[in-house]
Amino acid sequence: MVTPPLLLFPDPAGPELVRSLDLSGHAWVATGPHTALADVEPDEGFGGAIIDVTTEAEAGWLLCRELRRRDAPVEPLLVLISGSQLDELDARHEMFDDFMIAPFHPRELEARLQHLLWKAGKGVRPDLVEYGPLQLNLETYQAVINGEPLDLTYMEYELLKFLASNPGKVFTRETLLNRVWGYEYYGGARTVDVHVRRLRAKLGQEHAHLIQTVRSVGYKLGQSRWSAD
Repeated sequence: MVTPPLLLFPDPAGPELVRSLDLSGHAWVATGPHTALADVEPDEGFGGAIIDVTTEAEAGWLLCRELRRRDAPVEPLLVLISGSQLDELDARHEMFDDFMIAPFHPRELEARLQHLLWKAGKGVRPDLVEYGPLQLNLETYQAVINGEPLDLTYMEYELLKFLASNPGKVFTRETLLNRVWGYEYYGGARTVDVHVRRLRAKLGQEHAHLIQTVRSVGYKLGQSRWSAD
């Protein structure tokens, strides 16, 4: 499925936004406060919109309202704001589908955009592993928790993916070493402990408990899907 280009505001769009979209393969067109949408809109319409209100807030919100009041509202609509503008979201929830605080992380932008496009029926649902607030994209090797990107090494990602794919199941260190690393890795079972410790640190205090230590056995992530309520 080819998605029509995204509409960006303002013009020129921020270099980090443009770079992120180009690297992810998203087509886009930009418009400014003095450009008529008809001059940039393709025949098939817009595939969505990313409106940056950090520099031209009034014009940006007016554009959001215009896009939403169409006979066929433009969706998804993602708003970029600064932390000091959070109050501006009050009473405007009908004008956007999601928002991100700038500066943003490119991997978070792509993860949110993929999800929004899929919900709007304009994209393919990414191949995901999900457990509670944790989401791992198997196509892009991205991981987010509560929408916030996790900066993981390759092996940290592989270990987290394996545990999250088997929620509630307890694995010995030796099993994890064999299933994740795939061979007798130099350093032995202690390698698993080191990676678990680093993963917990990156998950943060609020979510470190997702990876649980089972005394005298090994580790597990969360509860089994077959656990009783």
